[in-house]
Amino acid sequence: MNLPKRVAATALAAALVLGAAIAGAADHKEAPGTLADPGADLADVYAWHDLAGNRLVAVMTFAGLADSAVGPTYDANLLYTLNIDNTDDNLPDISVYCRFGQNDLGEWGVQVQNLPGASGTVVGRVDNVLDGGNSTKVFAGPREDPFFFDLDGFRQTLQTGTLSFSSSRDRFAGLNVTAIVLEMNLTSALGGASSLKLWATTGRKS
Repeated sequence: MNLPKRVAATALAAALVLGAAIAGAADHKEAPGTLADPGADLADVYAWHDLAGNRLVAVMTFAGLADSAVGPTYDANLLYTLNIDNTDDNLPDISVYCRFGQNDLGEWGVQVQNLPGASGTVVGRVDNVLDGGNSTKVFAGPREDPFFFDLDGFRQTLQTGTLSFSSSRDRFAGLNVTAIVLEMNLTSALGGASSLKLWATTGRKS
């Protein structure tokens, strides 16, 4: 899996029907509470599938609007969960658990459990593509925020009533998020179904 610095699509929750995609909302520090806990602040969930390769790729981004010089955000007390609903009841049928941790040298690693199709728990250093077996892969690390938003155009549109958006103005250009990328087996994720709903949650250890 070659992960580009920017990917196209956006959603906080995404529904995938084979051959189509539906996008929901996104969050980039709009709520006051997220400023105090950037690691727990989910920005977006992106998902796409490859029928020929029988793979599903999901990306969770968090700790948005970070200057590239600041670096990624890792927190050993947070649990990131990718929820997969393949029975259309809005309840998770598969929960993929992602955690960060440090070794005795202070180096950060990531652990991913219950990745569909993986041969077991995936563990390795951050900022590396990790092989989970059976063509599954995991990546965790910093990436430029792929979400596009023309803030000036939005404000001008509100003031004038005329659409004033421009593709040349991106509020998020040059700003980073921390990303968890999960490449899994599509058949295993579907569990015999023809559609999926995906959403992400974070939880902090008390």
